[in-house]
Amino acid sequence: MTSPTGGALECGSRPLSSPGFPAMAASSPSSLTPPAVPMELHAGNRDRLVAALRGHLSASGRPPRGLVLLQGGEEQTRYCTDHLELFRQESYFAYLFGVQEPGFYGAIDIASGQSILFAPRLPADYAVWMGEIKPLSYFRDTYKVDMAFYVDEITQVVQDRYGDHGKPLLFLLYGKNTDSGNFSKPASFEGMEKFDTDLSILHPVLTECRVIKSDLELAVIQYANDISSEAHIEVMRRARPGMKEYQLESIFLHHVYMYGGCRHCSYTCICATGDNSAVLHYGHAAAPNDRTLNDGDMALMDMGGEYHFYGSDITCSYPINGKFNSSQIIIYNAVLKAHNAVISYMRPGVNYMDMHKLAERAILESLKKEQILQGDVDDMMAQRLGAVFMPHGLGHLLGIDTHDPGGYPEGLERPKEPGLSSLRTTRELKEGYYSGARLLFHRHFAD
Repeated sequence: MTSPTGGALECGSRPLSSPGFPAMAASSPSSLTPPAVPMELHAGNRDRLVAALRGHLSASGRPPRGLVLLQGGEEQTRYCTDHLELFRQESYFAYLFGVQEPGFYGAIDIASGQSILFAPRLPADYAVWMGEIKPLSYFRDTYKVDMAFYVDEITQVVQDRYGDHGKPLLFLLYGKNTDSGNFSKPASFEGMEKFDTDLSILHPVLTECRVIKSDLELAVIQYANDISSEAHIEVMRRARPGMKEYQLESIFLHHVYMYGGCRHCSYTCICATGDNSAVLHYGHAAAPNDRTLNDGDMALMDMGGEYHFYGSDITCSYPINGKFNSSQIIIYNAVLKAHNAVISYMRPGVNYMDMHKLAERAILESLKKEQILQGDVDDMMAQRLGAVFMPHGLGHLLGIDTHDPGGYPEGLERPKEPGLSSLRTTRELKEGYYSGARLLFHRHFAD
């Protein structure tokens, strides 16, 4: 990888040099330094989208013309107040343009591959309250696009530059996220009625581009996982009976931000101990990581830092006092056996559902070996007994979103059987997929 200045950029276990981040002292709890992420990452994402759209349009007998137009995220206030929540860019927009700021639009010409950013025209008093008002040239050069204009110029710019063949065609992002069931929001702006629009093509094509990660993307994901792994180890070292779960959360958040430059987390931290560790998405507002850690508790820590939009998702379990009891070690080893079996089996061409069933089988075999279950494991699998202990899916695609999109493209149906219905994908693995495998043991067993 190369940085914008041409120097080597390495994301891994070795220290990284980065403008604004001096190397940490030898006594630092971290061996990592936040890397500079080259905007070539997002330029490459745009190139892959253009190539995919050209191929799709040509295959359907349509000319490879038109503009991709995306609307970035907007800042949100806390309900009716003037308190601005910390902004995080809309994920598809981040994937294509890498823009940190709110209020932007972005366009890509399918014929030429040229890219345009449209920045909000800020009022003069923005400089007093929020800081420097940057010129358009700053956004063009920083985000490595071909042109930059203001948002209120979209209609005129598109008509002037792309109206040679009649009414310009805009490909807008609209489609269903198969994890949330929510739909992406297509771009809208004043004067949009002057253009033809297509709402069906862009979403599946762009989503499929996001499924396969480039080497530059994988390096950023690797860094997010490396710094998050360090933070998990720091939590493990400092956890003691008598502490609160939220204190473990704070140790993690401090480490990934202080030493890793991760201002955002990939998802709400799950710092669960005792019975809470059997609740899959513990840590929300109604269960806010507030239990006191007891001697003999198992802890389940599910936390991941996010760096330059790209996330991590790491779960680990251990006894708070550092010693497994006889029951805890049985369950821990059952899950470890399943984990190792899946990792050994994972390769391009393997179906995701087969990996999930392999994990179920490994857990059932371990429980039978310990005489917790009796009977034939094949019969247990046929009766979907594995879903009692692992009602969630094995894992999910991971990237700019914790549950990255693309799990169920058109034509791929979600299974309906217990446990399998929770799978976030049943695709066959391909080189370039990045998946967060998730193996937990559900509370039905504890009950």
